[in-house]
Amino acid sequence: MSTDDLFKKAQDFVTENKDKIAETFKSEKAEDISDKLLDTAEGLVNKATGDKFADKVSDVKSNIDKNVGNQ
Repeated sequence: MSTDDLFKKAQDFVTENKDKIAETFKSEKAEDISDKLLDTAEGLVNKATGDKFADKVSDVKSNIDKNVGNQ
C-alpha cells in the first residue's frame, strides 16, 4: 500500500467519522489528557527558556486548551 493510499484511507475515515471525532475531542477524558500534556509542555518550554516567555507560553496553552476537552 502506498503513502497516497494510506492518506486517502485516513481522509475517508475522518470524513466518515467526523462527528464521533469531534465528540471525542470534547470529552472529559480528552480534557484530562490534554491538561496533563499541556501542563507538561508548558513546564518543559519554560524550563528550556528560563521562563523568558512564560506569559506567551501560558497564552498559547490557554488557546489550545479552549479547543480540546470540555472546559
